[in-house]
Amino acid sequence: MKKFFLATALILAGITFASAQTTIWKADKTHSNVYFTVTHLMISEVTGSFKDFEITVTSTGDDFLSASIEAVIKTASVSTDNLNRDKHLRSNDFFNSDSFPNMTFKSTKIEKTGEGIYQIYGDLTIRDVAKPVVLDAIYKGSVEAWGTTFQGFKATATVNRFDYGVKWDKKMDAGGFIVANKVDVTLQMELAKQGKPEETKK
Repeated sequence: MKKFFLATALILAGITFASAQTTIWKADKTHSNVYFTVTHLMISEVTGSFKDFEITVTSTGDDFLSASIEAVIKTASVSTDNLNRDKHLRSNDFFNSDSFPNMTFKSTKIEKTGEGIYQIYGDLTIRDVAKPVVLDAIYKGSVEAWGTTFQGFKATATVNRFDYGVKWDKKMDAGGFIVANKVDVTLQMELAKQGKPEETKK
């Protein structure tokens, strides 16, 4: 009888251990995007993106409520399809990419607020200034392909660039800023479950 209980305990411990194993997900950069939109001249919008980034999600099994999210975005990879504007964005007026090559985000908590709807709390760091932000996230679904699992999310937030020392604020003669202080940020994430060679698909 003792052996039976011991065996049962070991089996349950094994199940608990297996269910608590860490799962790593990484953004498939071919099918993921990090972009932003900001108002220009008070009447129009300019959209840009970052071409070089890494997004890693560490979860317990497939439970994203217990996940931690880390993103590293290379500021020098900013692109708005205008070379002069991109050069200006990399300068000290904005990102100062030479001194601050990385923007980072680290999650602190994830809450489910509806069916497939989440809020991701965390710290966003730009120019070595860290501020708490909340991203509104929508779960786009899961699919099995090429021998692995993919999960889709879209996360959005609005940040005040002045809070991070991105303070270029030339004003128009008629009033108002040429470039608004509020910036809408969007992350389109296709996350690939790691640990299988099939994940290196093209």
